[in-house]
Amino acid sequence: MSPVRAGIALGSNLGDRLKMLQNARDQILTTDGVHAPVLQSGIYKTSPVNCELGAENFYNAVIEIGFEHSADTLLANLRRIEVALGREREHQCNISRTIDLDLLYFDDLQQDEAHLRLPHPRIAERAFVLRPLADIASDLRLPGQTATVRELLANLRSGESIKRIADKW
Repeated sequence: MSPVRAGIALGSNLGDRLKMLQNARDQILTTDGVHAPVLQSGIYKTSPVNCELGAENFYNAVIEIGFEHSADTLLANLRRIEVALGREREHQCNISRTIDLDLLYFDDLQQDEAHLRLPHPRIAERAFVLRPLADIASDLRLPGQTATVRELLANLRSGESIKRIADKW
């Protein structure tokens, strides 16, 4: 299989959030099948969306990698990395977590299965994903979308607080 471009969202709101994102990124980059070029957004401090009362702000970023295996293989590797960094697999939806890795897109693959939906079904609703994604792929049109990432972000009406806190990490 020739390498495809895959986008991955990284988020953390527990513990040393910056260190968690760095550790997750580093583990992704050493995963079998990952190839350059690697694109990396800045890090954004974002308000929690639909989390428990009192949840800390998240640190969010997006990376894009080349990957030579299947989307299912990449997803399995992302889940393995989450567990290695302290996330419990039976984690409740939308509560605080040490690390959250979401496969956003896998070239132009469209998939709608219980374990994997591509592109990620809520990208267009989430400023905390679109803002960092726009850093690295503002002209990207996701499969099934007519608007670019930049246009999706410009048209999003969100109450989320987003502040860029780091360019290099």
